[in-house]
Amino acid sequence: MTTANPKSEPNEESAVETARRQLERAAAHLDVDEGIVERLRHPRNVFRVTIPLERDDGTREMFTGYRAHHDSVRGPYKGGLRYHPDVTEEECVGLAMWMTWKCAVMDLPFGGAKGGVVVNPKTLSSAEKERLTRRFAEELRPVIGPMKDIPAPDMGTDPATMAWFMDAYSMQEGETSPGVVTGKPPVVGGSYGREKAPGRSVGIITREAIDYYGWDIEDLTIAVQGFGSVGANAARYLDDLGASIVAVSDVDGAIYDPDGLDTNDVEDHDETPGMVSGYDAPETLSNEALLELDVDILIPAAIGNVLTAENAREVKADLIVEGANGPTTSTADQIFEERGVAVIPDIIANAGGVTVSYFEWLQDINRRKWSLERVNEELETEMLSAWDAICAEYDARDVTWRDATYIVALSRIAAAHDARGLWP
Repeated sequence: MTTANPKSEPNEESAVETARRQLERAAAHLDVDEGIVERLRHPRNVFRVTIPLERDDGTREMFTGYRAHHDSVRGPYKGGLRYHPDVTEEECVGLAMWMTWKCAVMDLPFGGAKGGVVVNPKTLSSAEKERLTRRFAEELRPVIGPMKDIPAPDMGTDPATMAWFMDAYSMQEGETSPGVVTGKPPVVGGSYGREKAPGRSVGIITREAIDYYGWDIEDLTIAVQGFGSVGANAARYLDDLGASIVAVSDVDGAIYDPDGLDTNDVEDHDETPGMVSGYDAPETLSNEALLELDVDILIPAAIGNVLTAENAREVKADLIVEGANGPTTSTADQIFEERGVAVIPDIIANAGGVTVSYFEWLQDINRRKWSLERVNEELETEMLSAWDAICAEYDARDVTWRDATYIVALSRIAAAHDARGLWP
């Protein structure tokens, strides 16, 4: 395996390249049929659609959408839909692979998928976004469904987007099908606690890692890059447990208080854009500087590829918990391993989103609503079960936390492939 040039690595390492390297590392620790590993290096299907949109001024534009299906050996495909100008087919494939691992490590009966539209959602009015979503749902209708492929919100999409998507699908199917997507508003079949679930799971796993190392949470300092739905909910969860959250950030920059911020007083970027970097704090920093603060725990919860060969040696945290998808490049991972910096991977840390999506799917197909208390209790149970399985591999082998997590996931996926066999 060749190592990327550190100067160009952040731009050159794609999600699919990272996902394949992680697969190969896990496979090296297991006696898995090479045919299964080779199958998992590639998606089963990638769908590319063209979406016509009539703008509010009467003009028409064409947009490109994708939906990647990676593996469905354990159940229907599951994964988000993002609206972002940088959406690519390759990115969707890599993210779909991560969803396969994430569902397996959580022992959910789903496979991995991901999709999106190449568009800047900030340039769309609410009416334009609705029309785009409804047409996208129609274009994908042949390959989605409650027992086929169940999309969810991601970057640039939200519960309203999922409600439009579900309604468009339902209208064409001739029956209300709330189980076709998750992340909907509760009034149309969504689950209580779904929006906060990814951040809550980051908090739960950080808490468990702190306990594993025997640290006192009240003595710890934590920096969170990205104070959106994931980062803000993780920070508030850990703040309530007694940790000192000394720095948080949004797209415009970071705020820093060595004595600890009141995370409930700082409005997150999703609630009020610009309020994080504009908050009255003792110091302001760049997002890049936040990553290099002298703190005990770093939670990158914004975007991918922020921890790279260029800054990995400057990171001073003893523990990194990945709130975002793919924030650490492979080269940075190697550097952290050499330095003894523990990294808890995204596919367990932020898995609360897909886990509560699973709960939502169960509620939809059974037409029975759960209380918020039950959702949070069930999430806690599932996160601890997954964490215990990972700890068992970590303690039994000379591996990193990421390797242990992927070993759990790959062993379950391989076992399912062995059990089902290969269609002749």
